[in-house]
Amino acid sequence: MKKLCVIFLSAGLVFGFSFVSANSADAAAKKFKNCTELNNSYKGGVARSSSVKNKGGKTKYKPYVSQALYDANSSLDRDKDFIACEK
Repeated sequence: MKKLCVIFLSAGLVFGFSFVSANSADAAAKKFKNCTELNNSYKGGVARSSSVKNKGGKTKYKPYVSQALYDANSSLDRDKDFIACEK
């Protein structure tokens, strides 16, 4: 009985985490129409990685780092510095 409970609990945890990570990946990859819409959710824009540097100089806000979100909205990165819609 104890083994059966452990198996069900383990399976529940594994499947629960896999559904949570799949849903958060879908939310992270949202495609925005324009920079105004993206900046409503992410004030500093979206960076592909934490090591990218802004070509335009000093920014007011720090960008949110997400490769999946950047890839979905890479068309909004006009200066091709791997930060979309930076402010």
